[in-house]
Amino acid sequence: MQKISLPKVIFGTSGLGNLYVALSDVDKCAIVAESVRCSPKPVVFDSAGKYGAGLALESLGRALKQLNVDPKDVLISNKLGWLRTELTTAEPTFEPGVWCDLKHDAVQRISYGGILECYEQGNELLGDYRAELISVHDPDEYLAAAKNEPDQIQRYRDILGAYRALNELRDQGKVKGIGVGSKDWRIIKRIAHDVKLDWVMIANSMTIHSHPSELVEFMQHLENQGTLIINSAVFNGGFLTGADYYNYQLTDPVKDSGLYHWREQFYQLCTGYKIKPADACVAFGLNAPGVKSIALNTTKAERVAQNVAVASLKIPTEFWSEMKERGLIDKSYASVYL
Repeated sequence: MQKISLPKVIFGTSGLGNLYVALSDVDKCAIVAESVRCSPKPVVFDSAGKYGAGLALESLGRALKQLNVDPKDVLISNKLGWLRTELTTAEPTFEPGVWCDLKHDAVQRISYGGILECYEQGNELLGDYRAELISVHDPDEYLAAAKNEPDQIQRYRDILGAYRALNELRDQGKVKGIGVGSKDWRIIKRIAHDVKLDWVMIANSMTIHSHPSELVEFMQHLENQGTLIINSAVFNGGFLTGADYYNYQLTDPVKDSGLYHWREQFYQLCTGYKIKPADACVAFGLNAPGVKSIALNTTKAERVAQNVAVASLKIPTEFWSEMKERGLIDKSYASVYL
């Protein structure tokens, strides 16, 4: 494995793929320009063929070229498993209602050959730039789609075949490291048992609201063996900062009253300490065991500098102590991480 250097904040690129809103090329270039300006080198971008059916990769490569950014000053992560295809329906079939104004569709390709195809296409879309951190995208969702137990066994074989391809790319020196990104950390644990990973991206799982002891133990294990951890989606899909979606599922104030009660108490405590809820979420997520970086995403260029600054904020220890006293953070969670 080549030496991988990650800054505290890496930049998600789903917005460049027109997630929920279609941004202009000018706006996308401004977001990339601010990311380059505000980050130590190499600036790290996290992308995927699934983001806008390759549009995020295409927009990122185009913006970097327009800004004349040296490829050596950029480290791009491409989560592989979705291949751009021709759009033959009114809207894309791979994730309806999520992406705006797309000109292409995408199909899933998780296998030895499929992952290599996704890797090559990703680099074509990036143009003058190449992905040097690669992974299999959402293997948990791929396994969850199994029709029965034999299908699930075959799907896990597909995933291991995909990692065989990633391993070859790493052994050939074409990439610096291989990893995994998943919303279900248990699938990361399963894959890490079978594959030597250089890094993992944990999404929606290690947050100020949800931090199970089993996950903490697993993250400590990853840290001990030298596997880098990137923490992602630390706002539980936006719920912790005011949205009605928890981990991308619409909530109900009656049925999910416990979630709303937790958030109300959390907001009250933040107000008392004059702390922005988003800042507390980022600080908790970044200081979790083994975490080297946090992935943050924005569709507004003016937010980039604020996102980077948040990673250096110091939250008073009294705030964390009171969070524990009120039962808003698990009492078993080690104070050394707060």
